[in-house]
Amino acid sequence: MRLFAVLSAVLALVGCVNSGTGVVPPQTVDKVDLQRYQGTWYEVARLPMFFQRNCAQSEAHYRLQDDGAIGVVNRCRTFNGELQEVKGQAVPQVPGQTSKLWVRFDNWASTLLPGLTKGDYWVLYLDENYQTALVGHPNRKYLWLLARDQDIGPQHRATLLEEARKRGYDTRELIWRRTEAEMALPR
Repeated sequence: MRLFAVLSAVLALVGCVNSGTGVVPPQTVDKVDLQRYQGTWYEVARLPMFFQRNCAQSEAHYRLQDDGAIGVVNRCRTFNGELQEVKGQAVPQVPGQTSKLWVRFDNWASTLLPGLTKGDYWVLYLDENYQTALVGHPNRKYLWLLARDQDIGPQHRATLLEEARKRGYDTRELIWRRTEAEMALPR
């Protein structure tokens, strides 16, 4: 669990670095109703990243707080069945603009370097019923396809992939959530 928290801090540090390449950032949704967005989201797929390299199933739990921030609990079930968890908080990057958030996890790095350990969390796509979402980093290296259910149908999957591609994300390297049946198989 400690390794997961440390690696989350590394991701946040990487998330703060702007490439300075002049590339136009991806389009986000206009606004996210944080009241509707809170709750559990399952990771359907993600682009490869170091801190999630052992995650077979991941989920995020968001809770709107009285101060307007969002409490974050990320859980990862590893290939060997171990459950890892890290807690944090998300706040709008610009007050009132809810599609671009800063996320900071509670760990030693964020205590030592609070201004440097926040990562970009951009909501790129969100269906009207708040059942599927696409979240990414403006550098297009990080991407998560999220859903309220652990399994999504082919139409929802195709929509998320199309939306990711429209925003310039390379979806060929996506890592898909392992099913319960796949988790039961020897690795």
